[in-house]
Amino acid sequence: MGGIEADTMLVVGMFLAIGAGALSFLSPCVLPIFPAYLSYITGISVKELRGNQDAKIRRKLMSHSIIFLLAVSLVFISLGASASFLGQWAQDLLLGDSGLFIQRIAGIFIIIMGLFVAGWITIPSLMKERRFHYSKKPAGYVGTFFIGLGFAAGWTPCIGPIFGSILLLAASNPSQGVFYTIMYVIGFALPFITLTFFLGSTRWIVRHSQIIMKIGAVIMIIMGLVLFFGLMPRITGFLLDLVQDTWLSKLG
Repeated sequence: MGGIEADTMLVVGMFLAIGAGALSFLSPCVLPIFPAYLSYITGISVKELRGNQDAKIRRKLMSHSIIFLLAVSLVFISLGASASFLGQWAQDLLLGDSGLFIQRIAGIFIIIMGLFVAGWITIPSLMKERRFHYSKKPAGYVGTFFIGLGFAAGWTPCIGPIFGSILLLAASNPSQGVFYTIMYVIGFALPFITLTFFLGSTRWIVRHSQIIMKIGAVIMIIMGLVLFFGLMPRITGFLLDLVQDTWLSKLG
């Protein structure tokens, strides 16, 4: 049963990480400049991007987007692996119930970041722009790759708190840390690729981005409370019992 509960907990964490990645992309400091980023890395004007795209333009958009996301993934996953290593080191050093201790620290941080993302508190140090700026983009896919590295390495006001929460989640669960980071990257990449095809949809999403961020922030706060009070095993146990009861009722 313990193994099944652990698998259920992993699935819950997976969906949370994917959601965090999507929330990062849909944040007000990424989504509104998404068309400009695509224009910059491809050399295609924003007007052309929003118009009817032929097969050649779509291929160029997709190829540059994939290279950009590979660079972003490299940075994010490397940071996730580092967080997992540090979390494992801390657990080995502290021994005992250090895992719960790290989870509580992660919970407090995620709650604070959730309040910040929702706009209910202000943290001046996180309000400063930290993205790298390039006066001239290097040519071709190499340039796109370096732009992706710069984007991922620069802590923007919106991505920093959300991804920082995933890093702390990775530190509190070292054995699944890299997995959570990969799921975060997938959550970030899916809307990126999807909206590359449907750029017109970005206007509608931008109009509702504040609501999306507040919903995501509330989920972050709830997740922080769950981690702080060590409720994840109870929640996974409840979900497991619910699934088992559903299957038993069908079989009966």
